[in-house]
Amino acid sequence: MPRGPMLTRRLFVATTAAAGAWIAAQRRAQSQVVGKLTRMIVGFAPGGSSDVTARLLVDQMRGYASTIIIDNRPGAGGRIAVEAVKAGAPDGSVMLLSPASMIVLYPHLYKPLGYDPVEDFVAVTTVCAFPFVLSVGPLVPREVRTLADFIQWCKANPKLASYGTSGAGSMLHFAGMMLARAANFDFTHVPYKGASPALQDLLGGQVASTVGVLGIALPHIQAGNLRALAMTGATRSSFLPDVPTLTEAGYPGLEIAEWQGLFVPAKTPPAIIQALNRSVRDALDTAEVKSGLVKLSFEAGGTSPEEFAQLVRSDLARWEPIVKASGFTPEN
Repeated sequence: MPRGPMLTRRLFVATTAAAGAWIAAQRRAQSQVVGKLTRMIVGFAPGGSSDVTARLLVDQMRGYASTIIIDNRPGAGGRIAVEAVKAGAPDGSVMLLSPASMIVLYPHLYKPLGYDPVEDFVAVTTVCAFPFVLSVGPLVPREVRTLADFIQWCKANPKLASYGTSGAGSMLHFAGMMLARAANFDFTHVPYKGASPALQDLLGGQVASTVGVLGIALPHIQAGNLRALAMTGATRSSFLPDVPTLTEAGYPGLEIAEWQGLFVPAKTPPAIIQALNRSVRDALDTAEVKSGLVKLSFEAGGTSPEEFAQLVRSDLARWEPIVKASGFTPEN
């Protein structure tokens, strides 16, 4: 009898058995989590975009755990939440939903930092991604319609050339700093304690511009109260397709986008990580989560743990020289 078909059958049987064992291991791991009170820790107050994203997810993750609560731990720019997850049990009952800044930017800003983003956590999956928008308000004359117009205006009015963000040391802060350096103009950063007060001062004419999350500014842009001059992502946003990227506006290399991702403590068993990854990605594929992310002007994510870990490593490497070149040192 030819050996080929028999080897093929044996390979099929072995592969099927291995796949079955892998699925069974995932189910056993997930069954250990289902009965536990599970927490998704968020480093910001209720009502913010991270909190809203977390609530969208947990409503669709009931198959992973019978009860998942949102545990808001605001403070220290999100570091309190990250450190809480680092100290959590590596059994799938505690997870972190975090923006990229806490993971890939803070290690280059804060010395010492109470956690190592690679050694202390396992990256599970990206959840969503979003670029920032540079918007101008009533302080800037109506005839300023493009980024080039705005930079020219800033050079002619250096005392008024300012941009607000939701905090110093954030990617938003660095986006404005990098643009000013690339275009060679003075651009005063005005940090606020949150996006809402920055937006109110932009609308009130106390600050010339803001670099912020698109979802917050979008209703005011659509109403004509603000003008969007540029997006910071690699491509144009589907929510504002007529607004160019910084690269298209003449500043290649200024591609800055934030993501939110899910992490668990180091030493969490691989089977639990895979079960959690599958649960989140299934949730991201539901109509409820998709529509909720659209309302935030976020693009849905969803990657394997390996892909997400590689993204974390590459973003860590990218931000290190940027932070060093800026000379910026946070106050705490």
